[in-house]
Parts: sequence; structure tokens; C-alpha cells
Amino acid sequence: MNLPTLSDARLQLEERIAIFTLDRDDVRNALTGTALIDDIIAVADWVNRCDDVSVLVITGAGTAFSSGGNVKDMAERGGDFAGNVAEVATRYRRGIQRIPLALQQVEVPIIAAVNGPAIGAGFDLANMADLRIASDRARFGETFLNLGIIPGDGGAWFMQRQIGYQRAFELTMSGRIIKAPEALELGVVLEVVSHDNLLPRTLEHAARFAAQPPKALRLTKRLLKMAQRMELKDYLDLCAVLQGMCHNEPEHLAAVERFLAKRP
Repeated sequence: MNLPTLSDARLQLEERIAIFTLDRDDVRNALTGTALIDDIIAVADWVNRCDDVSVLVITGAGTAFSSGGNVKDMAERGGDFAGNVAEVATRYRRGIQRIPLALQQVEVPIIAAVNGPAIGAGFDLANMADLRIASDRARFGETFLNLGIIPGDGGAWFMQRQIGYQRAFELTMSGRIIKAPEALELGVVLEVVSHDNLLPRTLEHAARFAAQPPKALRLTKRLLKMAQRMELKDYLDLCAVLQGMCHNEPEHLAAVERFLAKRP
């Protein structure tokens, strides 16, 4: 399948790993006031339709992962932040809130390679990934209250599922910015690595995931997501059906044959 056409981001596909790079360093990869929202939606849709993808890596070009919303537009009540209550609400639903809905539906593992500051909606974007690897230059801040607004993109929903209510509450209410070592301690990120090693280390994780049987990989991620909202009995019924599908897939038999032959 051909790569989607993007405006403010770059995309490459190698060895079943799609690397999606936010490419608006001039505005520190702000999600509003750019085409990055549309680019993210396009890539999420493409990943689900492209059987050649097993992992999606999201990172930023330049010095920042993402600065979130464009504060200059907020100050001028322009762009996504113009208008009365109803108009702003509509822009949120038709704009930045499409990101969590789209990424929540991505069928393959998502890894955020956080190369620099991830602030406000940029922090939330990182939390929408399944796991996060941070550069030692990364910073994280749920800074909405500092500007007199709420996490309107769903960030409060995601963060407490990552690190628990109490820690998410403190970070959200204080609006403080934390460095990579504290993010590791709190469980925001899985690892902190040197800046130069960020992408290589992220690709090591991605390669391990991408080496798994692709159909079972997608079904396993679906089960992990659905376990968060299903009762156990219903969940086990679903597992039984999906397992029946897996046992009848050629990739299962090929994997069993490799195991018995002691081949990698």
C-alpha cells in the first residue's frame, strides 16, 4: 500500500516498522495551527489498512516532541480557539479530539520516541502510545491549568491509566514540568536513553514486536485494550473466539514448526 500524503510530517516504512515524524520544528511541532492533526489521523487510518505494518513509532523532528497547542493563537483568540463556547467546542471535537479517538483504534503497537519536551497536548499525545522511550533531553508537563484551561484532548483519561490516579492528579493540578529521570520513576516512560540512542533503542523494541506473527499481534493488542473495559466472563468468551481464529491461521502453524525445529 502506498504511503499517505502528509503536509507537516514524514513517514517511512522499513521492516514492518512505520516511523512517523512530526516535522514542524519551526513551531516546536505544535498540534494546533498546523496540519499535524490531519496527518496523525491519516497515518492512523493507513496503519489499520496496511497489512505490511506491525509497529508505529511516533517521534518529533528538531528540539521538541510536541509543544501541544499554539499559545499565540490562544492569546489572540484565533485559529482553533476563536469564537463562543459552542464554536470552540465544535472545533475541539472536529480537531484535536480526533487524535485520541484515532490512536485508540490503531491495531498495532504504538511507541512514542520522545526526543524533547512533550508539553500539554504533546504530553497527552505521548500518553496515547502504548509505551514511551525518552531521550535524556525529554521533558513532560500537563500544563493546561497554568494557562487557565483543562486537558481538552483527553489527557486526563489517558494519564491516570498509565500511572494511577494519585500521580496523574498531582501532575495535572500542579502543572509542573518534570525531567526524564522523574518520568521514569513515575512510570510515565519505560526507559530513558541518551539522545543519540533514542531512535536506535526505540527500533530495538519495535523490531521485537514486528518479528511476531502479524495477525496474532494485532489481535493481542485488541485484547489488551478490551481487557480495560470488559467483565472477565465476556472477555474470556472473546478470547476463545479469537484464539480459534489464531489456531486456524497459517502463521500459527509456521510459528509452531519453527519452534519445534528450534529455528529463530
